[in-house]
Amino acid sequence: MNVSRTDSSDLIDQAAAAVTAHTRWVDDFPNPGVRFADLTPVFADSPAFSSIISALSSVAPGAELVAGIDARGFLLGGGIARDLGVGVLAVRKAGKLPPPVQTCEYTLEYGTAAIEIPGDSKILHGRRVLIVDDVLATGGTLGATVELLERAGADIVGVTVVTEIEALGGRARLAGYPLTSLVRI
Repeated sequence: MNVSRTDSSDLIDQAAAAVTAHTRWVDDFPNPGVRFADLTPVFADSPAFSSIISALSSVAPGAELVAGIDARGFLLGGGIARDLGVGVLAVRKAGKLPPPVQTCEYTLEYGTAAIEIPGDSKILHGRRVLIVDDVLATGGTLGATVELLERAGADIVGVTVVTEIEALGGRARLAGYPLTSLVRI
């Protein structure tokens, strides 16, 4: 896919409008004080989902692999990889992959967690990787993914998300990488 900067901007604007129109907000989930952006209705709407995939694909110059983060990042990553004609890597929650694995632990806005990738870094070494997830909050998950993939020898060409919660400051944790968010709240 070869998209100009203007076309990319138009695609992002269209996707942002679709996300805004279809997101369902749930207060106090998964914990009191957290406002959860449920993107299920966005992904269930074919035109909205297609616009998201097109927009996020348009900002991936030279990506050779898309890394989608467990679990909604899998949906996005598969679509983007297909759009770009490249492979997809599932970045899994701890305990979901058979050994050997590479693991990175991190903190979330409401706890701690760990993510894993297959232990064989041959699939990543020297590859240009686009990372995708649904939401950027504190940056813990995305930061851990960057660390994990770089440790395995990948070159991160960009980080993309559907929604960014600006008040939680996650963008600062990813300052050294091109970051695209469709909707910033």
